[in-house]
Amino acid sequence: MVRLVSRTGRHSQRYSKGRRLVVGCIPYRYKTCTKKDTENEELEVLVITSQKGQGMLFPKGGWELDESLEEAALRETLEEAGVLGKVEGEELGKWSFKSKSRGIYHEGRMFALHVTEQLDIWPEKNLRQRIWMNVGEAREVCQHGWMKEALDILVDRLTSPQHDHKEE
Repeated sequence: MVRLVSRTGRHSQRYSKGRRLVVGCIPYRYKTCTKKDTENEELEVLVITSQKGQGMLFPKGGWELDESLEEAALRETLEEAGVLGKVEGEELGKWSFKSKSRGIYHEGRMFALHVTEQLDIWPEKNLRQRIWMNVGEAREVCQHGWMKEALDILVDRLTSPQHDHKEE
């Protein structure tokens, strides 16, 4: 059963050395495109608007005390983007970044999420828009440098000879 209410507040969130620990996912899928009678698989990623609607980013939020890192990433992605899927591989990385709204530093971690289901109703549907786009478009509109780095790592991972998305 999918929870249709977002968790709120920061009283149950994790901190390390005074930094709020945040975690999220880069949701992705492969879209079949036909060009000149040839079918190709194009990688698409899902970006969302910020709560205030002033920029685009990947879903992320606070890691809470009662969750594993992966559980928090999945919950945030469901709450903010309304998608479910499978976390692929190890985390994409760990970054220190300054909050644009509060001016304090956070520690952020990101995972790759291969999307298996897109919901019509999700907790933050009325607060955010979600848009599937190709990697170049996402890189251009994403407002956080650290998330762009995570996107580059994801693309490198998915295009490596060891990765075959047909098996997913």
